[in-house]
Amino acid sequence: MILDEQSIFSNYQSITGTCASENILDLGAREVSFGTPVELYIQITESFDSLTSLTIQIQTSEDEDFTTPVTLLEHTVLLEDLTEGTVLPVKFLPKGNLGYMRLYYTVTGTEPTQGQILAGLADGIQESFHNA
Repeated sequence: MILDEQSIFSNYQSITGTCASENILDLGAREVSFGTPVELYIQITESFDSLTSLTIQIQTSEDEDFTTPVTLLEHTVLLEDLTEGTVLPVKFLPKGNLGYMRLYYTVTGTEPTQGQILAGLADGIQESFHNA
């Protein structure tokens, strides 16, 4: 698998409350989901504690400040599944790009004191029947 530094949303980002990904990607004002799907990789790199669940949204906007964000996809993960090494089942960018894209993390329950995420656009995500 290849992760490029310029296509990473969250680089071992600590999630201790509701927040946006540390990086916003400028994908240009064109649809990126046609043709070959753009692979998205989201992995828990440090187990979470305290919270009830974490909702991850893929958001897009016409401006870098996300004054009017549009949510393209939302996935909620319960605490028991937020363990180190877990790769989330969201595999590709959805259609609807408006130019800029980010991830947005919403904490439900108590704010965690630990928990990190690595997320970005990837090439050649390695999978086998062992982790399907």
